[in-house]
Amino acid sequence: MNVRRLIPTAALASATVLGLTALTACSTSAADDKDGKLDVVASFYPMQYLAEQIGGDHVSVTTLTEPGQEPHDLDVSVKQRGQLEESDVALYLKGLQPAVDDAIDESGIKTKVDAASLTSMEKHGNEVGGHAEEHEEEGHEGHGHGHSHEGADPHIWLDPVKYAEVAEGVGKALEKADPDHAKTYEKNTAALVKKLGGLDTSFKDGLKKTDSKVFITTHAAFGYLAERYGLTEEAISGLDPEAEPSNKRVKDLQKMAKADGVTTVFYETLVSDKTAKTLAKDADLKTDVLDPIEGITDDSKGDDYIQVMESNLKALQKALGAK
Repeated sequence: MNVRRLIPTAALASATVLGLTALTACSTSAADDKDGKLDVVASFYPMQYLAEQIGGDHVSVTTLTEPGQEPHDLDVSVKQRGQLEESDVALYLKGLQPAVDDAIDESGIKTKVDAASLTSMEKHGNEVGGHAEEHEEEGHEGHGHGHSHEGADPHIWLDPVKYAEVAEGVGKALEKADPDHAKTYEKNTAALVKKLGGLDTSFKDGLKKTDSKVFITTHAAFGYLAERYGLTEEAISGLDPEAEPSNKRVKDLQKMAKADGVTTVFYETLVSDKTAKTLAKDADLKTDVLDPIEGITDDSKGDDYIQVMESNLKALQKALGAK
């Protein structure tokens, strides 16, 4: 199991506190000694998007993870550590990128915003066994969830409701760090939360009536999304996209796909599609992209978070036979 995908248990203790206790901020505007803009360093794209949408013209945002770079494998360079030291705000998701966690902890940055502390974290487990394994049992009645739980799922941004909760916490943090522009941050936060609410409604309505509720992905990035909209995610490799599935796991998935009317195996843009395509070929299934939106690249089906999520919805509707 690749522990880089897991949020340590200790991080969950702060989940009940809406993040503000994790922040330290100046009583005066942090932007005063710069060019009038708040310097924000974001750990990877979902954090960058929040900073840009909420901060608007009053922030200057840089990201530690370049487009197309797998965020979990990021090593923070000396230059990036220097960027952190000179910035006003660090926005990150603790537990997702250990090197980023260490760099931020060691930095003297005044305002540290941990997205994992701004919403409740849940365990969705390493999907080895569970729903697919049920199809080995004679009769196959119902869809239980015997999944193992090895740590909390970090992919909170793929649930629009949880992402909106994080956005609200980020907005409050920017208001504290730069009180001169607090009203603007408050207004921008409200606009983003409204936009995310509309996205939530689209998913809710778009996935209400489908031929199947089960989908297969290369790794378990969509647990929050599946839970939010009444779906069941079956991941070939669990929370670790680099893990090789066992022969038994592949056979379980093939049986489950046939019994549940699964038509498509989803893969993502930043990791190899080899395993997904092999499974799809052996089970006579189609393949398509379901993007975990860890970065926007030329291969992304959209220019920003909202557009890519809308593409994800269309892909799920097609695969699940939405009415």
